[in-house]
Amino acid sequence: MSTHTEHQAPQGREPVDVNDPRLSRFDIVQEGARRDDIEIVHYEEQVVRGSKAERRLTRTVAMMFLLTGLFATAFLAIYIWWPWQWEAGRGGDKLYTPLLGLTLGLALLGIGFGILTWGKKLLPKEVSIQDRHDQVDNPEDRKITGETMLYLADELGVKRRPLLGISLLAGLAPVGAVAAAPLIGGLIEQPHKNNQMFTTGFAPAEGGEKIRLIREDGRPIRPADVSVGGQLTVFPGIEGGVSNKHADSPTLLIHLREDDAQKSRAANERKGHGDYMWGNYVAFSKICTHAGCPASLYEQQTNRLLCPCHQSQFLITDNAKPIFGPANRPLPQLPIEVDEEGFFVARSDYTETIGPDFWERP
Repeated sequence: MSTHTEHQAPQGREPVDVNDPRLSRFDIVQEGARRDDIEIVHYEEQVVRGSKAERRLTRTVAMMFLLTGLFATAFLAIYIWWPWQWEAGRGGDKLYTPLLGLTLGLALLGIGFGILTWGKKLLPKEVSIQDRHDQVDNPEDRKITGETMLYLADELGVKRRPLLGISLLAGLAPVGAVAAAPLIGGLIEQPHKNNQMFTTGFAPAEGGEKIRLIREDGRPIRPADVSVGGQLTVFPGIEGGVSNKHADSPTLLIHLREDDAQKSRAANERKGHGDYMWGNYVAFSKICTHAGCPASLYEQQTNRLLCPCHQSQFLITDNAKPIFGPANRPLPQLPIEVDEEGFFVARSDYTETIGPDFWERP
């Protein structure tokens, strides 16, 4: 049984043979509209073809697309070559993020205004009314659909206005590269260049001098300054050590009770950090490995360190392993000892990256 059905012409009108070579593309589009019970109630060109107004609007749209390409190219150049590493003072790194935002924003504005101007000023105005209905597809429907799509392409005017097509391609190609840039950015330049993400203020000074642990007011710390079960936030004893210049360096120095200290030492031995503690004292980074918040709420009875932002909890006596919440990496431990004058110093810098997990992704 055949499922093919013939289109019926609207009442009072003979159907048109869409394969008639004498028909124009627009004639076929009109026939398809009539067969779908579409009435075109208004259709007009907004500009006269070949007129000065059309050429002026074409140049305007082309300029917007070319500006899009220019700003997108500037984004790529800044992304790849502008200095982004932090520098003391007012280095070029201060402009890195603002310039990325400015160039990307202008590129998107350019393409947005270009498309809007093209649609509002150059494309014909049309108002159509259609009664929706279901019917079986047939070869004539496919021909009508194909011709309609080609007609729409003609109406865009790219063939008649090649400047629009060239400018659109020149503008969109860099935008596509902008979208891909963050995905391949790690291949452009080594993100761990100069060990920037692996060095804190506790790194030994030139000549191997070890860095003291100090309070916020700059005073060095002796073991007697932290009572049993107590804790103290410490910073590297260097210039700017307590400022945002070394925001990755705040550390929690904890004086464990004897039984808890034995558990902590055993855990350190299992991890190969046997010399990281000094006596019953242990030091861990205060920067939460989930989102970088300060993990500073220490519960003495359970030896848990809580991050107040997202409630991650770390067990201090087990290498600060996360036992609750979204953090999935232990807090890095700072190796400590006491110098000849009786003050705490860092034996070395942290041996693991500080802060959120993503620093360790390749």
